[in-house]
Amino acid sequence: MGLPKDIENLIERFDRNREAYLSGQYNETQLRREFLDPFFTALGWDVENKQGYAEAYKDVIHEDALKIGGATKAPDYCFRIGGGKKFFVEAKKPSFNLKDDISPAFQLRRYAWSAKFPLSILTDFEEFRFYDASVKPDERKPDEGLLLELKYSDYLKNAEKLWEFSKERVAAGSLEAMLPRDRRTQRLRIPVDEAFLDQLPHRLRHVQDRGRLVDRHRAAAGCGR
Repeated sequence: MGLPKDIENLIERFDRNREAYLSGQYNETQLRREFLDPFFTALGWDVENKQGYAEAYKDVIHEDALKIGGATKAPDYCFRIGGGKKFFVEAKKPSFNLKDDISPAFQLRRYAWSAKFPLSILTDFEEFRFYDASVKPDERKPDEGLLLELKYSDYLKNAEKLWEFSKERVAAGSLEAMLPRDRRTQRLRIPVDEAFLDQLPHRLRHVQDRGRLVDRHRAAAGCGR
């Protein structure tokens, strides 16, 4: 099955104006409105909520707020089926090199891992990267959990892979079926709450060490009087 004509048109437009899009002046908001919104709409998602669903049942939540490390973060898109979250998408302007700049991938995987949500996509339309974010993110291993990596010029010949992200197929469990089930990956899947508990003894020791250091400073100051 080929891709919808709307996506073919997006590919042609991006290729035709690629130099301008990569200049740095073309921003993320423009990318989302002109490329990513129509891209996912063509795959069957009601990105603009034209059906008029109540907030709890929208297909797509834009900048869905998440609590991460005491701060509020917001992935650009949260895609849902019947109100249940299916995957996050983080957009970056095309001047970003998603392969070489590790920060966007780490940021997205941290969002998803902290939300206990294993599926996430990082894209600037020029590149499309799909991650298993159930693996604890590590800045030293930016491609850990990378399941699919495509350039826009390869979208047409990988149409079947991109169809797995359509609303119809996602509803049937297509993305969960892509998650690896080998023993190594299973070992790396450390839930965020379990990771916190594993780090707790270290954090307590750190607090105790600081407390002892403060006590020594106070004692030394007292002796000097």
